Amino acid sequence: MNVATTSVRNRLGLPWWAIGLLAALAVPRVVTHDLGLVGPVVNALLVFGPLVCWVVVAVAAKVPRPVLTLVVVGAVHGVLLAIGHQVLWGHAYGGDVPQLGGNLEDLPWMAHSAITRATAFLSSVIVGTVVGVITGVVAWGAGRFRRGGT
Repeated sequence: MNVATTSVRNRLGLPWWAIGLLAALAVPRVVTHDLGLVGPVVNALLVFGPLVCWVVVAVAAKVPRPVLTLVVVGAVHGVLLAIGHQVLWGHAYGGDVPQLGGNLEDLPWMAHSAITRATAFLSSVIVGTVVGVITGVVAWGAGRFRRGGT
């Protein structure tokens, strides 16, 4: 194990491969949602199941800083989410891709596409990171509860 890997594990309580694996648990939901393959019940399981796993792993592994750890997991998840949405963009919107509103009819199509895609990418990363914060706080509270409030 090299120094960088050891340093990450000491700070986050999990190796990079585990962080990537936890983040990747949410990828099936992106695919199934964008392709319209599942109904609301399965979609809900695909949304919340991975998040429950994040919390369980953080608590079970007794990561020293669960909020930090799950913020990193969430940020990686956000990047994977963003990439998935970009790859499946045409399938998700069919022929009705998003356009900017207002008095922007004269803006070239490529500008509309670049702006909406960049905004969607950034939005996905922000959402993933915020989900990481929320799950991190839940894991922190569950860890404190498990230890008897200490």
